[in-house]
Amino acid sequence: MVKKQIVRAAVVLTFAGTLAGVALATPPSGVLSGTVVARASFVDPVDIKFKVDDGSSEVIHVTGAGETVMQEIVLAPNGSTGWHSHPGPVVVLIKSGTMTFYDHTCVLRTYTQGQAFVDSGQGHVHIAKNLDQTQNLTLWATYFDVPAGGAFRINADDPGTCSF
Repeated sequence: MVKKQIVRAAVVLTFAGTLAGVALATPPSGVLSGTVVARASFVDPVDIKFKVDDGSSEVIHVTGAGETVMQEIVLAPNGSTGWHSHPGPVVVLIKSGTMTFYDHTCVLRTYTQGQAFVDSGQGHVHIAKNLDQTQNLTLWATYFDVPAGGAFRINADDPGTCSF
């Protein structure tokens, strides 16, 4: 009898922990579309290396890259991607509008039409917002090192470091 109660308690705690994790995640809002335009695997083994020269000398290195996915995302005015990360690096191009990008330490960067940047992925938690009151934000993202048939976006909890 005691053994059954312990098992039931473990199941309830596991379920409650799962719900708590889901409750903390920050879903996107105002996403008008997120069309995946292409998804493909490299024919030959590929290593990818990005060196971002922003003063940090960050080097993003991927050995044996998985799939590559291209996506067009349209955020409505005041829209948000929600906190998330990616399995590998991402090259982002701003097609129209202005994107405000916050990392997990609440450092922000603003990107405008015609600009591009590299997100390191590999667990780098961030959120992108369209703070414009009237104009949509359209961006193109190319995700590298996505697991075969797997997710290119990994939802994350709000790190609690930003007060929007």
